[in-house]
Amino acid sequence: MNKIFRNIAFFVGTLILMTSCEKDQLKAVLNSSATPVLSLSAPKVVLTKDGANNDVLTVSWLKPDFGYDAGPVYTILMDKKGGDFSKAFSFSTGTELTKSFKGAELNSILLNLGLAAGSASDLDVKVQAKLSDKVVLTSALSGFNGTAYQDKLDLSSPWGVVGSAYNDWGAFADAPFYKTGLADVFVSYVTLKDGEFKIRKNNDWGVNYGDDGANGTLEAGGANIVSKAGKYKITFDATKLTVKIEKYSWGVVGSAFNDWGATPDAPLTYDPFSDQWRGVVTLKDGEYKIRQNEDWGVNYGDTGANGSLDAGGDNIKATKGTYLITVNFNENKFTVEKITNLWGVVGSGYNDWGATPDFTFAPDYGNFTKDFDTKGIWLAQNVALKTGEIKFRANSDWGLNYGDDGADGTLDAGGANIAVTAGVYDIQLDFSKSTPTYKITKK
Repeated sequence: MNKIFRNIAFFVGTLILMTSCEKDQLKAVLNSSATPVLSLSAPKVVLTKDGANNDVLTVSWLKPDFGYDAGPVYTILMDKKGGDFSKAFSFSTGTELTKSFKGAELNSILLNLGLAAGSASDLDVKVQAKLSDKVVLTSALSGFNGTAYQDKLDLSSPWGVVGSAYNDWGAFADAPFYKTGLADVFVSYVTLKDGEFKIRKNNDWGVNYGDDGANGTLEAGGANIVSKAGKYKITFDATKLTVKIEKYSWGVVGSAFNDWGATPDAPLTYDPFSDQWRGVVTLKDGEYKIRQNEDWGVNYGDTGANGSLDAGGDNIKATKGTYLITVNFNENKFTVEKITNLWGVVGSGYNDWGATPDFTFAPDYGNFTKDFDTKGIWLAQNVALKTGEIKFRANSDWGLNYGDDGADGTLDAGGANIAVTAGVYDIQLDFSKSTPTYKITKK
C-alpha cells in the first residue's frame, strides 16, 4: 500500500513540475515588451531620377529579447500617414534586421501608394516580427516625409481617332493621339478595320475634323476618312490642320518565333509612358531580328551582342522562354527580360476552357516597375467575352490559376469561376500588394 502511495505522490509531483515549466515557457513566448524598436536613416527623403540607383532610406531595428531562442520572420510595412495598412506596401526581410531602399525602388513604392509626384507627403512605417501564426509582435509607428518624382512621360493629348474603323463611332474610348517633339503635332499608333474615321477632341463631337477632298487637309466637321484594315501611324497637325496616314508597325521575326516570317511577326506596341516599343513574346531556341511593317526594308539586329540596335545587324540569339522585349529607337537600344508567369483569360466566357489560346495579358506600362514579373499590374484590353465564366491562369496551364471565392474582387488561388456577360472588356490583374486583386471594366 505504501508503495502505491509513493507512486501516486511521485506522479503528482512530476505533473506539477511539468505544469510549472509550461507556464514559464508560455511567459517567455508572450513577452509583450519584446517588440522591435524601429529606426529610419532619414526623416526626409526627396527622390530624383539622378539618384535612382543610390541607397536613400534604411529601415533597421535590433533583435528583441523574446525570452527564448526565437526565429522570427520580419516584415516592413509602409503606408500613407494615418492609413490603416490594409493596402500598405509590405516587404519581408526574413531574419535580416535591416533593409536599404534604392531611389527607384522607394519611388515606385510611393507612387503605388497613390502619392502625387513632386509633392511632399508623410508616411508611416512599422515592422512586424512573426513568431508563429498566432504570435506577431509589431513595432510602434515611425515615419518620414517623402517626395516622389514622375518616373514616366506624360505624352497624353485631348485628341483621338473615332469611327467605324476603330470604335463603332464612340462605343468605347477613342484611340489616343500622343504629343511629339513638335508643338501641336500629335501621333496615334492604331489598328484600324475597313471603314471610316474622323479626328475629334475630348471624346466629344463639339470639335471634330474630317477630310473633304481626301487630300490630307482637314476641315472642321469634314467628310469621313476612308481606311483599310491594318496598323497605322496617323500624324495630325492641329495648327496646319493636316493629316498623314501611313502603314506602320514593329515586330519580332526569326527562327526563334515564326520561321523568319512564315507567320505574322510578334507585334510590339507603343508605350507612351516611356516613348518605347514593347512586346511580350514567347521564343524558341534560335535567332531573331526586329523589323518594320513585316518587311525587310527596315530591320535591326545587334552586331556585337551588346544591347545596341544596328540597322541590318547580326541576328539576336534567343533561348526558349517568354520575354518582355523593349526597344528604344531614340537611343538605338533594346532589353530582353524573362517572364516567369504569362497571365491569360480562360473559360466558357472566352475560349471554351482552353479549346483555343488564352487571351494574354501585358504589363501595365503606366505602372511599370522593375519587379513587374511577380509584383506588377497586368492588363488585357479589348477582350471580347461571351456570357459564361472565366478564370485567370499562368502560361496556359492549370498549375497556377486564380478565381474569386467571394465575388469581391480579390484573387484566390484555385478559386471559384468568375461570372461574366457578353461584351468587350478591359481586365486588370494587380499583384503589387500582398493580396492580389482584379478589375473587369466594360468598354
